[in-house]
Amino acid sequence: MNQADTAWMLISTALVLLMTPALAFFYGGLVRSKNALNTMMMSYISLGFVGVLWAMLGYSLALTTGNNWLGDLSLAFLNGVGLETTGAVVPLTIPHALYMAFQGTFCIITAALISGAIVERMRFSAYLIFICLWSLVVYAPLAHWVWGGGWLADMGAWDFAGGTVVHVNAGVAALVAAIVVGKRSDYGHASILPHNIPTVMLGAGLLWFGWFGFNAGSALAASPIAGLAFTTTMLAPAATLVVWTFLDLIRSGKPTAVGAATAIVVGLVAITPAAGFISPMNAIILGGIAAVPSYLGLIIRAKTSLDDSLDVVAAHGVGGTVGAILTGVFAEKSLNGLFDGAIAGNPGQVGIQAAAVLTAIVYSGVMSFILLKVISLFVPLRATAADEATGLDVTMHGEEAYLHGAGE
Repeated sequence: MNQADTAWMLISTALVLLMTPALAFFYGGLVRSKNALNTMMMSYISLGFVGVLWAMLGYSLALTTGNNWLGDLSLAFLNGVGLETTGAVVPLTIPHALYMAFQGTFCIITAALISGAIVERMRFSAYLIFICLWSLVVYAPLAHWVWGGGWLADMGAWDFAGGTVVHVNAGVAALVAAIVVGKRSDYGHASILPHNIPTVMLGAGLLWFGWFGFNAGSALAASPIAGLAFTTTMLAPAATLVVWTFLDLIRSGKPTAVGAATAIVVGLVAITPAAGFISPMNAIILGGIAAVPSYLGLIIRAKTSLDDSLDVVAAHGVGGTVGAILTGVFAEKSLNGLFDGAIAGNPGQVGIQAAAVLTAIVYSGVMSFILLKVISLFVPLRATAADEATGLDVTMHGEEAYLHGAGE
């Protein structure tokens, strides 16, 4: 047991847990006022239901030895998860229970990320059932493949803090959900604008703050690698913000606040799989590169009939894919001993990273589709047209965000 490591992981776990309320603010400000509370609740509810399911079953399915495909149930209901450093799938210098809690915060926010694609029209009960099942059927197996000693880990795929497990996974599930649930009734026929951009900015800032625990905490110790991940997490989003601002200026002549907030998130997503593997200067390059495909993804999506309400696919799906692949380009053995060098020395790593991304896309896409279709047999996925028109805050929760209204 190492007291410094334990102290850092206590802080990191709290930081990552904060990211889910931060996501609620980020998403909540981007929707119309009549749906603000419903949108925020889609993040907050994950704290409860997914958090409890993680302790009961998810942790054991994801992060026990099991086999190459899935963990076993040896740690179900936290059996054997105590204050000692033993019993986890990885060597620890912190209490096993703390490691479980830290990993649980990842599952919680990954499930919540999906909501951004289906806000303002998905029935809350159907969404709740979906994220509960998804956390066990999709997230847990993929986490096992990468972090639990599964077949992707054996293949040599590296994901420092969740590029494939979290962001590609959630981005693909969001795409499938947006398609299956369908677009909003007034999509393409009415102006659908963010109702509170300062809230969006607040959410983005809190996400960045929490992300230091997300990435640097993934070192599982107060170590030099944690310091590296902390630094790259500061620099990559900064570079994304710079490039994004220039793209805004080139396209419209005006840098937008929503664009700045989105850029920060894209940069954070992109650096996540590489945070402890690349140098600070390469983090700047990675962050700058990541801005371009995600920015183009936003533009292209807007010209299609796909109603990915808050552009989860462009930010998380595309950003996570770029970051995961570029991990194979920029990773350096001198920093962590895991890679043979940059792409010139180990081009095969890029192929391994791409294979891991493709695996996440296929598995998450197929299983998310099946889950949604099965749920639809028992619970309608869509809110009624009348509920949509009134707003889901009142119809789903019996509350209003603004008593005197702030426009729709």
